[in-house]
Amino acid sequence: MCALTAALLLAGCGGGSGDGGEERTAASKSAAPTARPMTLEAMGKAVGCTTAPQEAGKTLDFRQGVCKSAHAQFVLLTFDTAEGQRDWLDTAMIYGGVYLVGDRWVLSADPRSEMEKLRGELGGKIEESPYGASPAAS
Repeated sequence: MCALTAALLLAGCGGGSGDGGEERTAASKSAAPTARPMTLEAMGKAVGCTTAPQEAGKTLDFRQGVCKSAHAQFVLLTFDTAEGQRDWLDTAMIYGGVYLVGDRWVLSADPRSEMEKLRGELGGKIEESPYGASPAAS
């Protein structure tokens, strides 16, 4: 009986006309690996930085660092909360940029192709500001 109830509830949540269900299905088919939380140091290692990320600051809700790999410069951020991450992204989008966004982490790289490659390895999704520009480390 519980299984039937669960099946009916799940069926009731399926995408109907105009509710965005089709978009969710399409996105899940092309989804990259699950983007799990990481430390700043783990992110630096995962993206191939030649040295540990240089910490650019710790605030109440996030840490920020910069580093370079053989192929790109990175701005790396880790967040204590998903809400803090979303608030930061909403503000950052005002200034432009392209971001690879995972579970309580964000990175930006120059060139963008590095983020696209890393999406396949780290997961997450690419979010791009409608204003263009790149906030990569200088």
